[in-house]
Amino acid sequence: MTLLSIAGFDPSGGAGILNDIKTFHALNEYGTAVITALTSQNVKRVEGINPVAIEFIQSQIDLILDEEKIVYGKTGMLYSPEIVKAVAEKVDEYRLKMVVDPVMIAGSGGLLSKNNLVKALKEHLLPLATLTTPNIYEAQELSGVKIRDEEDARKAASKIGEICDVIITGGHLKGNDLLYNGSIKILKGELLESGNTHGSGCTFSAACAAYLNKDLPLEKAVIKAGIFTKKGIKYGLKGTLDQFWECKRNIKKKM
Repeated sequence: MTLLSIAGFDPSGGAGILNDIKTFHALNEYGTAVITALTSQNVKRVEGINPVAIEFIQSQIDLILDEEKIVYGKTGMLYSPEIVKAVAEKVDEYRLKMVVDPVMIAGSGGLLSKNNLVKALKEHLLPLATLTTPNIYEAQELSGVKIRDEEDARKAASKIGEICDVIITGGHLKGNDLLYNGSIKILKGELLESGNTHGSGCTFSAACAAYLNKDLPLEKAVIKAGIFTKKGIKYGLKGTLDQFWECKRNIKKKM
């Protein structure tokens, strides 16, 4: 099965397009990719962003969809309101089912979006989305609700849920995820103490798209994506090859 990622390029390989393709591959899906921006960054800092021209982004999408039969995909870093609107038009044109990772800021603290991105996401892309996967910071921006605890997260999810289904990821909710797809569901998890979290939001959203592409129901898809992501954090970056295969074995056992 073929999936599509529309996102930025992180040369460190930890996030963005490279992360998405690796995640698709790990879950036995073929990945195609449309690059929206080039970044100069590593896992600790972002030093520059060079957005791709709107027409070229649209051309990438058109050429991929001209050849590939794609149902599900995901978006990551879109950077500007203009890119959001252009991507939304193509999502609508091709009737793509998209998981939207509303990327705004890198884990290192670097800003990955321009002003008015939130407004553009809410007006153009989220109404077309199957699911959006904000972290706490992004959920605050999308909902206008300051999140200090689980009750605030419920309010934020309900607000975003007026536009599309949403899962607020649990790195800042004691490891729990909060899903809203008509009603609130708390998906219990564990908070991992690790410095290996660069790109974890990309991994999660890409895994959600992959599991949805396998025709799993939404709740089961996000639960499996959460397991996959946590195993990636535990066994990933700079681990040995033996640790990589141990990760794969552990993931399969959980499934």
